Amino acid sequence: MSSALTATTTRGVVFVHACPPALAAHVEWALAEVMARPVTLAWTPQPAAPGQLRTEATWVGPVGTAARLAAGLRAWPMLRFELTEEASARGDGERLAFVPGRGFHRSLISANGDVVVGEERVRGLLARARTADDFRHGLHELLGSDWDAELEPYREGGDGAPVTLLHHVV
Repeated sequence: MSSALTATTTRGVVFVHACPPALAAHVEWALAEVMARPVTLAWTPQPAAPGQLRTEATWVGPVGTAARLAAGLRAWPMLRFELTEEASARGDGERLAFVPGRGFHRSLISANGDVVVGEERVRGLLARARTADDFRHGLHELLGSDWDAELEPYREGGDGAPVTLLHHVV
């Protein structure tokens, strides 16, 4: 593949922030199934969760790969992970975050990295919110603030860690 991405191809990053060691191979197999090729990740200890491992990998593949990777990882509700997908000619990028006990949060991401909240979601919030506190809470929900707050200590564990490159076979 050339260095230029096609209109139907994009790239992103998968961050597995916390994974029990016994599941590391299962995570690799789940990613390999989506990427249609073997995956071997560089796992390092996660300082924010002693006894857990962390890894990250960049990927290149068709638009929608982040969602497929997230679906592959959702089989293990004890994982903490997030995936990004860059914007392409076909649409905005996205970020999918998963936190045990909280579940998934999916955000559209603009080309500069800002969370994009659609007009209809804002209108829905305006219709539901009865107080300023309801509105504030709903806005934080739309932005994924609680997911970010819970994942931030785990993100710091990745500073300087190795990154694996994944390519989707097309």
